[in-house]
Amino acid sequence: MGEMKDKAKGLANEAAGNVKQAVGKATGNERLRAEGAAQERKGEAQNLKGKVAGALGDKI
Repeated sequence: MGEMKDKAKGLANEAAGNVKQAVGKATGNERLRAEGAAQERKGEAQNLKGKVAGALGDKI
């Protein structure tokens, strides 16, 4: 159960981060671009956590 939840949150954060980066780049807003990059990294970490949880049978 935790595996799917983490993966879903991770994918959502990655997508939102990518949008923020694109908007920041299009408007020249470096703060928004950096915020998007950070959110994308957070999503990647959540997704990885979900994969590890799945591999370990949600024992973490």
